Amino acid sequence: MAAPVPLRPDYDAEAFRVLAKRSRDPDQTRRLLALSAICAGGSRSEAAALGGVGLQTVRDWVLAFNADGPEGLISGKAPGARPRLNAEQRGVLRALVEAGPTAAAHGVVRWRLVDLAQILFEEHGVSVSEQTLSRVLRSMGYAKLSARPRHQAQDQDAIPAFKKPFPACLAEIAQATGGKPIEIWFSDEARVGQKNTITRRWARRGTRPSAPKDQRTASAYLFGAICPARGTGAGLVMPRCTTDMPRCTTAAMNLHLVEIARTVAPGAHAVLLLDQAGWHTTKQLVIPANITLLPLPARSPELNPVENLWQFIRENWLGNRVFASYEAILDHGCDAWNKLIDQPWRIMSIGLRAWAHAF
Repeated sequence: MAAPVPLRPDYDAEAFRVLAKRSRDPDQTRRLLALSAICAGGSRSEAAALGGVGLQTVRDWVLAFNADGPEGLISGKAPGARPRLNAEQRGVLRALVEAGPTAAAHGVVRWRLVDLAQILFEEHGVSVSEQTLSRVLRSMGYAKLSARPRHQAQDQDAIPAFKKPFPACLAEIAQATGGKPIEIWFSDEARVGQKNTITRRWARRGTRPSAPKDQRTASAYLFGAICPARGTGAGLVMPRCTTDMPRCTTAAMNLHLVEIARTVAPGAHAVLLLDQAGWHTTKQLVIPANITLLPLPARSPELNPVENLWQFIRENWLGNRVFASYEAILDHGCDAWNKLIDQPWRIMSIGLRAWAHAF
């Protein structure tokens, strides 16, 4: 039988016991105590019995300790199975996801896991399941997200051109108003009616949840404006907001402006950002003295956080409902807006924008 591998001589039994007492790794403690028994003159069999292992394992401990000291006795992490996709294949997958599909070439307008798996197999000879591909994509920082809508005719340079001079524009308005504090407000309108939205909901996998869907068309319009910095807003429920009846819509907008003017902090001046709808730009508007209208770039609803407020209100308070009458629409619209006003932190969370407030 071969001679046992000797332990390195710079540690004695007492040193091993001291290290075992200080260790916070139970496996390392057990191994140090087994080696201390060897240093104290015990046999390798006794050390194996103390550690609850075989002689070969004790020999491995001795070799690890001789090579790396006490750190060599700490359990390492198992390497695990070899990744299904190497670095080069992950790079190909990343390029596919970033570029997106070409409908004419790939036959789809968005990637599905089955499409990506098929491309990897056909073009790179890698067979990977959809479940594994999902885990790989998530480990690479990807997730299936809802796309933000963008108008197809939007000028790509309009939004940066609006954001960049925005602080200077506010400074000019403040100077023109005699140095009054400036409040940034956003305004928009949303239809609330019987032909209501159906929201997502939690349900068991494999099932298809249902929700009531009214086919009647009675509706009203919610005129809403918020000041995210103060966490407040001003809203009215109106019967009309259409280009078919411009006089009614202009009258409704004038009433909304009066409501906003009453909500602006005393001594402050409001800069009201809103889209370029006809009733927002008509010369028939009566603009209060404490409000300046600032039109947003055309076809750029993503600049208006009130759009996100409408989505929140519909998903939480107005969706999945059947309104029995026009009066019910008015009641629920007012109730939803009042709930929002009672949650200033919600207005701040949804409404604050870095380009408008962080300068």
